Amino acid sequence: MVKKIAATEELKEKLFNARAKSDAIATSEPRATRAFYDAYLGMIIVILSNKCMFGFPSEVGEGLAGASVKNLAEVEVTPSGEGLHWKTLDVDLSISALMNGIFGTKKWMAELARKGGSSTSPAKSEASRLNGTKGGRPGKEIILAIDEDEA
Repeated sequence: MVKKIAATEELKEKLFNARAKSDAIATSEPRATRAFYDAYLGMIIVILSNKCMFGFPSEVGEGLAGASVKNLAEVEVTPSGEGLHWKTLDVDLSISALMNGIFGTKKWMAELARKGGSSTSPAKSEASRLNGTKGGRPGKEIILAIDEDEA
């Protein structure tokens, strides 16, 4: 048996205001309308309500690194259009965070930064070798200002 409760005028007004605010945000901020995994690029592609699109490498999304192509392809847009969801991976990512370059928790982002800082390349190795021949990384310059009146 369902019990019906009469809504007060105050509650009706709050619900109306909340709905109006939600509608205003929905029309002013782009929402995801579609998302898919592009296996060739290795990227999650998101189509927005303003007809723009963006993508990010699946390896940078928390919970997506190392996932199979099949699991990555099961990406769904949340009903509000504010997020992406992978049911089989139990992963949820926020569209606004992704667009701001935030691909997971602070801990996840710190790990991404650590990995990025430890990358090597032939150019980085050569620069390090060159600095070594000069006696290593240059020290900080210390500049002393002397007031001529006091000297």
